[in-house]
Amino acid sequence: MSVGDEHDSRRTEDPYSDPYSTVGGTRQTRTRLPEGEGADVYGGARRPVRASRSLITVVGVVALLVAAIAFANRGDGGSGGSSDDPKQSGAQPTAATGTKPVDGKVGGIASGFPQTEQGAQSAAANYAVALGSDGMFSPVRRHGIVESLADAASKDKLQSGFDTNYSPGLNQQIGLTADGTAPAGTTFVNRTIPAGTKVQSYAPQTASVDVWCIGMFGLTGEKSTKPVTSSWFTMTLKLTWNGSDWKVLETAQKKGPTPVAGDNAVSGSEEIANAVKEYGGFTYAR
Repeated sequence: MSVGDEHDSRRTEDPYSDPYSTVGGTRQTRTRLPEGEGADVYGGARRPVRASRSLITVVGVVALLVAAIAFANRGDGGSGGSSDDPKQSGAQPTAATGTKPVDGKVGGIASGFPQTEQGAQSAAANYAVALGSDGMFSPVRRHGIVESLADAASKDKLQSGFDTNYSPGLNQQIGLTADGTAPAGTTFVNRTIPAGTKVQSYAPQTASVDVWCIGMFGLTGEKSTKPVTSSWFTMTLKLTWNGSDWKVLETAQKKGPTPVAGDNAVSGSEEIANAVKEYGGFTYAR
């Protein structure tokens, strides 16, 4: 048993008979003070005074706490104040910078990107979407895509390489016609969605940008032998500044980085086909 407990167990005794007796479990000395005429300085007059002082103390503490909380909330930036901490005021590496997308388009592909690192990243992201679209399986549409985004000095080389890769034989293997059309009752899906960009090198006239992407590819339909699947890959685009915009010099692609697949239930073929038709793409900006 503690000292305070020991004294508390004797609370039935008169605590005022001993000037060193404990009150409330702590050792305090009682001093008798004058209380005015007729006041019983040994009896009930002392208890109301102690209760009033305790109440004032509690009210004061509560008031201080409320004031402190209000001050802290006001300092959190709710009124629009800015922080001096660079970690809070600056955009984080994985966050979008907020740069507005460009307004111009050439052949349906965003154009007119600024001559900056962010501009090069935005151009690379949008070019990756175009080069990873279903239009690449149609000779006419493919030529239009390459015409829109390729640098004049590398256009013929890029065009020849893509024509070789996207051959009529590949279309036949997938189940498409020679011109890239899907059979009746099916929908061809080939969509690329950038997950992020990274600058490998940058100079005012040239840039090399990696674009981390997730892609969807396949044919919807009950009789399809190529169901729509997803994959992760990284496209590397070497760009050059032509005086008014970023244009593509070379492209390369590799697998990954690939995260662990989730536990989402696989959607039906019709649901995927409707989603591809109903959900449009974006103009991407870093």
